[in-house]
Amino acid sequence: MTLPSLVETAAGPSGPRVRASLRGTEVVLAGLALAAFVVLAVTTGGNLVEPATLRAVFQFLAVPMVIGLSQMVVLAVGQMNLSVGVLTGLTAVAAAALMADRGWPAWLAVLAALVLGLVVGLANGLLVVLTRINGFIITLATMTIISGVRYGINGTGTYQGYSDGLVSLGRASVLGIPTVFLAAVVVAVLVWLFFARAVRGRQLLASGGNPLAARLSGISNDTSLVIAHALSGLLAGVAGVLVLALSGSVNASIGDDLLLPSFAAPIIGGVALAGGVVSVLGTCLAAFIVRLVDVAQAQYNINPRWVDLVVGAVVLGAVLLSQKRIGRGGT
Repeated sequence: MTLPSLVETAAGPSGPRVRASLRGTEVVLAGLALAAFVVLAVTTGGNLVEPATLRAVFQFLAVPMVIGLSQMVVLAVGQMNLSVGVLTGLTAVAAAALMADRGWPAWLAVLAALVLGLVVGLANGLLVVLTRINGFIITLATMTIISGVRYGINGTGTYQGYSDGLVSLGRASVLGIPTVFLAAVVVAVLVWLFFARAVRGRQLLASGGNPLAARLSGISNDTSLVIAHALSGLLAGVAGVLVLALSGSVNASIGDDLLLPSFAAPIIGGVALAGGVVSVLGTCLAAFIVRLVDVAQAQYNINPRWVDLVVGAVVLGAVLLSQKRIGRGGT
């Protein structure tokens, strides 16, 4: 397998051209990330490159990275998951409740959070297959249900002191690199391995790129949809665990602000809305750029609404470019 396949995967007859376009997108994103980092470092008088600041930047990059990957796996099959944000919050609140109210050990509560995310994602996928309704509508409905369940666990109350060990681990670092960021990198590598090396991952891309051809090749598109949503839910559970380890306190509002970043990272990173194309590297680079935008907002005291406007406009532009790229691939 060639080096480019380590960072992106495309399915369908126009795969080579799409891969070339993705490589170009990733190079541009890498350049933008580097330029933005240098500009911020200079304009903040070097504050950005202080060890404590860098550590904070990468600590709070972990969740957007994993959330972006969670959205990416359903985009791979041409679906969307609007529930990733609230599901992240539900898994975090549920795990905190198990530790604080039930006295569960941290490792068991973490495992429960992952299982909960997987089960909810699996339910999303089964509902899509059984009802033949697009995942956008299904997950819009389940997003509302999950949000209600999340509030039902502890109302508007906040869980604190659920696990000193888990929080200490989340705020620790290895050679100056935050452990939560290292965990996110490990997750990204595993997701890449799934799409680049696993048969089932390649089948997901085939189902997203050309469902008819995939079916004629003996691939079950229904199975691909269920697996994609289940994996998305599992990754939302991972994000919930990272939130637990990072924050030290969680409440029912956790996850409400994660929906836009979940789409921004993969779409800006070059993932096609139509399915069949993923880019783990592009998704992670885009998440880093969005994180730098957040840093700039804090450093320059910019109104957050303007930041949302800029990010939304960039996402829209990325969607239009993606459609143009797909149009070229189809000619």
